[in-house]
Amino acid sequence: MIGLIGKKIGMTQVFAQDNSLIGVTAIEAGPCPVLMVMDKNIQLGFDLAKEKSVKKPQLGFFKKLNVAPRKIIRDISKEANVEYKVGDELKVDLFSEGDFVDVSGISIGKGFQGGMKRWHWKGGPRTHGSTSHRRVGSIGSSTTPGRVFRGHHMPGHMGATKATIQNLKVIKVDLENNLLLVEGGVPGYKNGYLVITKALKKKAKKAVAKK
Repeated sequence: MIGLIGKKIGMTQVFAQDNSLIGVTAIEAGPCPVLMVMDKNIQLGFDLAKEKSVKKPQLGFFKKLNVAPRKIIRDISKEANVEYKVGDELKVDLFSEGDFVDVSGISIGKGFQGGMKRWHWKGGPRTHGSTSHRRVGSIGSSTTPGRVFRGHHMPGHMGATKATIQNLKVIKVDLENNLLLVEGGVPGYKNGYLVITKALKKKAKKAVAKK
């Protein structure tokens, strides 16, 4: 499940081999120095930070490792039977064209929203004198259970939560510019930070040689 920390650059289009257009997201992925090696995880850093903007305890941590300060630090599960050392850099060539990845990030915040937009309610009747078109309506019974269940779908703040898009296909890997093009959209806004890991549920199809 090894992966990289990245930054969403934006969306564009590329041509496939059959000349069809594919919508892709450009991600600046890595290089990510290894900051710590644990039993099941490794700690990675991403995006250079100015020393004056880093707290002293954290700055001392980076100086002890002889690594330039980073803005983002994340723990990622490491691959079995692979040795990692503090100071090693993981780059975008960790992935190959045709691989499938899972991309996690913070979704775009949409502020306070009503139930119909937030939870895709159908809405009430629009004819015969009804006045409950977009209202919440009944949220419980006065007898049994006599209360509102926790987690009931209600109006409230929408977005700005961690979201993961699974099984996105890697279209292109640009090692020189640390760029990764994946098919489709990813969570978050432009310049938002992402974690890109190898897909858990889907693997790239290996070409079978013809006899």
